[in-house]
Amino acid sequence: MAQQASVIVPYAAYLRVYEPLAAFPEPERAHWVRYAKRDRVPTAQDELRRSLADLLPVPPVAVPVRESADAFVAEVDGVVCVCPWRTRLRGWQALAALSQAAGEQEVAMPQTVLDAAVPPVVRRQAAADYERWLTRNPDARPWIRTALWHVPVRWFVLFSSEEKEFAKPGTGEESVQQFVLRYRTPMVQARRRLARGLKVLREELEEGPLVDGLVDVGRWLEEFHPRSLVELDYGGLAHAIPEEQLADDDSAADVAEGIAALREGDGERAGVAYERLTDRWRSVRELQFAN
Repeated sequence: MAQQASVIVPYAAYLRVYEPLAAFPEPERAHWVRYAKRDRVPTAQDELRRSLADLLPVPPVAVPVRESADAFVAEVDGVVCVCPWRTRLRGWQALAALSQAAGEQEVAMPQTVLDAAVPPVVRRQAAADYERWLTRNPDARPWIRTALWHVPVRWFVLFSSEEKEFAKPGTGEESVQQFVLRYRTPMVQARRRLARGLKVLREELEEGPLVDGLVDVGRWLEEFHPRSLVELDYGGLAHAIPEEQLADDDSAADVAEGIAALREGDGERAGVAYERLTDRWRSVRELQFAN
């Protein structure tokens, strides 16, 4: 059983896919069947703390030596679904993205800080290990996407404001121990909303990061079982945002209104909705630079 720590790491949000057990081949399916029967499974905070602890040794362990056997578990209409952590795969991908951003001078930290935190020799070895692993696992993909200090606008396209779940510590059906803000929707609904939103954006806007990002998310979702569950979890960000602001957060509604306004040709209303959204998340992103 994972240990519950009191320190909350505040900066990561997640987009997850939970697949039904039938989607997994044996012997992995048998492992998840046994795993789902546990009284308690580790949380996202547990995974994040483990990853940060691996960065403390010298040299740091940038990517776990072995793949995680943990997962998140959810029940959808009586069907048990799991979302494997795949921490090693996600670590490789995050490190590759960080190295690319540093090379293009788009990373938030200076190159000297990056080299001190994760030395170039460690990054090169991880990249070589990942390349060899990919030759044996060319179809591998993560069940989890992570965003730091914000929730990407494109993620909200998948959800409706009615699907928002907000719970304070000690409340809710699961009697949560910390603030929770999440959205959950069936895979078929997420795909339908994405397709409709993408159609509007392509008709009304020029090609750009938002359209490209939606295309990327759509391709990712197509990799999973159609009876999967899609979840947007504010994760640790729920502790970086004031409670009142968190409870009143209508980001999914703002995105839906903006897309609806564009579809109706009302650019002014779309701009107002987008401005509300960017103002809300600008204050959150600025927290990463606070002491």
